[in-house]
Amino acid sequence: MWLSDFINLFFPSLCQACGDSLIKNEEILCFKCLYKLPRTNFQYFDNNPISRIFWGRANIHAATSFLFFNKGGHVQKLIHQLKYKGNAETGKYLGELLGNDLKKSSLFENIDVIIPVPLHPKKLRKRGFNQSETIAQGLSTALSVPVDITSLQRNEFTETQTKKSRYTRWENVKGKFGIRNSDDLTGKYILLVDDVLTTGATLEACAQELLSIPNTKISLVTLAYAQV
Repeated sequence: MWLSDFINLFFPSLCQACGDSLIKNEEILCFKCLYKLPRTNFQYFDNNPISRIFWGRANIHAATSFLFFNKGGHVQKLIHQLKYKGNAETGKYLGELLGNDLKKSSLFENIDVIIPVPLHPKKLRKRGFNQSETIAQGLSTALSVPVDITSLQRNEFTETQTKKSRYTRWENVKGKFGIRNSDDLTGKYILLVDDVLTTGATLEACAQELLSIPNTKISLVTLAYAQV
């Protein structure tokens, strides 16, 4: 204990949102930033802005995002830490917070398996980890549900979706995903996980592949919602 306190004296852990030094019992976020997280609370309503994105596009059971994403805000900083600074612990921490919220919603009861949106192997090698998988790991801890990272695969490398239009995003990912070992998912309630929702094109493409498996039920969740 004393060694940890000594190290923190000279190399303090910092809040990933505001940059202030963390004090005892704080982890990833200071209590002030944790309290101020811009939660959507959409998980309690089947008719919410996230689920409506997928109406007529995919037969989704439920959909939600944990936080509102605003440019220059704390959530953008957290996503940046996760996605581009290699801070996988941020993804796990936020995923666990999200999972604890989902446990309070009847829409997300009895999930069988959690599947993160996969990266193409080329991008995975470059980044070193899949940010959606770290979120899924946090969800798994909170929900006591296993994570499956092998059944859904990205078959083709695609350019980044940033700054693309809704239709171009859909064209960019259409048909780019595939399923392995589909028998293992037959009849399962699957929670599909991604980091940020904008147009929903990537999640739609993944969901359509998973819905081709007999008797599956799909719900979607993302860490953040970037309104467009």
